[in-house]
Amino acid sequence: MFIILFRVLIIYVIVLTYLRIMGKRQVGEMQPFELVITLIMADIATLPMTQTSMPLLFSLIPLTMIVIVHFLVSLLSRKSITMRKIINGRPVVVISPKGVELDALRELNMTFDDLMQGLRAMGVYKLEDVSYALVETNGTLSVIQKADTLPASNKDLNIKVAPSSLPLILVSCSKLIEKNIKIAEIDKDFLQNIYDKIKVKDYKDILILTLNAFGDVYVQPKNGIAQTLKTNYNGVGKWWKKFGLCLLFL
Repeated sequence: MFIILFRVLIIYVIVLTYLRIMGKRQVGEMQPFELVITLIMADIATLPMTQTSMPLLFSLIPLTMIVIVHFLVSLLSRKSITMRKIINGRPVVVISPKGVELDALRELNMTFDDLMQGLRAMGVYKLEDVSYALVETNGTLSVIQKADTLPASNKDLNIKVAPSSLPLILVSCSKLIEKNIKIAEIDKDFLQNIYDKIKVKDYKDILILTLNAFGDVYVQPKNGIAQTLKTNYNGVGKWWKKFGLCLLFL
């Protein structure tokens, strides 16, 4: 039993490491060759777990080889447009200004129900609102709506709004994120004021607490309803510009 547990742990760490090296795409965002490689890796990884007589090396060598193949295929697809089309395929237009492209649906082995389900997932419920719809190489549906059906934006209405900012997580699962508190340049009195407003003792009674650059605090107590509070915080230090998208929340 100990040998099996040890093997499972070793294989788990190796497969997790290899998957991290290969990238962070979700299953639905994988190209066909990436999905194939992932499935093969999963199959190879299970062999030494169930067959204790098989040396671990017999599994590690194929797994390493698959990762190497993945990088070679990825390199080819980046360097050559022709190879990219062969390996990944090409996007297919399934709706055009003429209407639904039936031949394209047959090529993709899709039905009208599949198409409508994809449109609903994109927030589009009427075919007449669609100018173009494409099935991407990873199987996802991209939709270009007709201009007159798009919702008006603040820019269209000439409404001036404050720029968006990334929120900082100050409390997560009843744990204080000291690093983010330093980034926001706030003190214990600021946090205590929030605790008093929502009637909790301290951060241990809070599930999540975030702060954006404009002083908006989103907080949810362990035994309460989530709410948004306005504070007198004015973005001391302009951390959202200083750290930008590289900001680590936790």
